[in-house]
Amino acid sequence: MTVPFISEQIIDGITEALDNEENSYDEALEALDNEGNSYDKAIGALQAKQPILFSYLLSESFKLLTVEESEYLLYLALVIWKAVDAETKEMPILDSEKIEEAEEKNWTLFNETTARGFNDKLNVFFDKYPQEDLLAFVEDALVDDEDSFVTKEGKELLFIGLRTTIDALCDI
Repeated sequence: MTVPFISEQIIDGITEALDNEENSYDEALEALDNEGNSYDKAIGALQAKQPILFSYLLSESFKLLTVEESEYLLYLALVIWKAVDAETKEMPILDSEKIEEAEEKNWTLFNETTARGFNDKLNVFFDKYPQEDLLAFVEDALVDDEDSFVTKEGKELLFIGLRTTIDALCDI
């Protein structure tokens, strides 16, 4: 499956649609079986159409994340999935092997990078990456600012988890 380039405009459109109403992660999970806003519907659609990816996002791999970081992971993964889904005709259902393979590759690349700072470590991930705008979206979402609730450890987990999501969905 070849996934066309997902542009910043597509990503922005998806985030605007999801941001129309905000819910907490718990409220969103409770609303899975109910009619709800676009965020609720997106979570339900992700769970129905990509059950292995959905399970991965809620897995032990992310147990060190705070509740806010876990909610953020799900939100950012929804944006990625919706953007890829909008641009592909038929997206195959991911299997756990593909996700595990991508995650292992990403952790290896991250751990073998000799750069010291988090942002410097990310440079290697952009080298000839076919979905640069999606990856830039993830990087921008993890930028340090005074209002950020994302911990240093959380940043690493979020980045690797979201890069893994992109790789698996786009067959990279």
